[in-house]
Amino acid sequence: MPTLTSADGTLLAYHVTGTGEPLLVLPGGPMRDSAYLGDLGGLSAFRTLYRLDLRGTGDSGIPTDPETYRADRQVADVEALREHLGLDRIDLLAHSAGGDLALLYAARHPDRISRLLLITPAMFTLGIPFAAEQRQEGVALRAGEPWYPDAVAAFGNIAAGNPTDDDWQGIIPFTYGRWDAAAQAHAAAGAGQRHPEAAERYYAVEAADPAGIRSAIATLDAPVLILAGDLDTGPRPETAGEGAALFPKGVSVVQPGAAHYPWLDDAETFTRLVAGFLR
Repeated sequence: MPTLTSADGTLLAYHVTGTGEPLLVLPGGPMRDSAYLGDLGGLSAFRTLYRLDLRGTGDSGIPTDPETYRADRQVADVEALREHLGLDRIDLLAHSAGGDLALLYAARHPDRISRLLLITPAMFTLGIPFAAEQRQEGVALRAGEPWYPDAVAAFGNIAAGNPTDDDWQGIIPFTYGRWDAAAQAHAAAGAGQRHPEAAERYYAVEAADPAGIRSAIATLDAPVLILAGDLDTGPRPETAGEGAALFPKGVSVVQPGAAHYPWLDDAETFTRLVAGFLR
């Protein structure tokens, strides 16, 4: 397992799979072990994936200063990996909450981005929330599923502001296009992959500057892809389109039958869309 040392001395681990040109990959969660990404549905057949374990997660070390879990503070880790690999410019892919880290990196180092791919991303750093009515729209799409009654009740408890741990577990089926054995195994593995303290600090208020980030990415001279699943509760397709419109070369695509983990829902379609953009 290769490692590098970040600017503040924290040991960072990354995992390498595949063949072809490098593609740096950031996990979501926030602050979830990158193992859940696997090889992104076979994307490793088209690119060499460099999957970073964020500080304090996976095989990476725990920082001495927990404030460095903030998304804006982790931009230096992404830059350290680029320098470690000896790359002048990078193709950068990020999933879910990792999208905000990628956006912060692109805003600070626009000259280092060759292509940016945001997969079912959070875009809170751009001031784009997941609106409650849009989430409800995504929830309603699953009304025919056998698990729907229990899951929608859990979703209601969360929306009302009084969720239990069982409620958070209860809404997990919404994040998969098919709640089959593969999805259930992936969800079960994820139970121990998220780091609560790090996740709590990731979205610190101090890290937020949507106006500044929007201004910085408005001149980004790199193609940007935002991929949404048509069944995802967040981001919804219209949210992906809103984000893509902020970039000079931004495009959004919607993967049919997919939710929050599109490479699991339909690996063939996912790799075709992503590999096509990278070409």
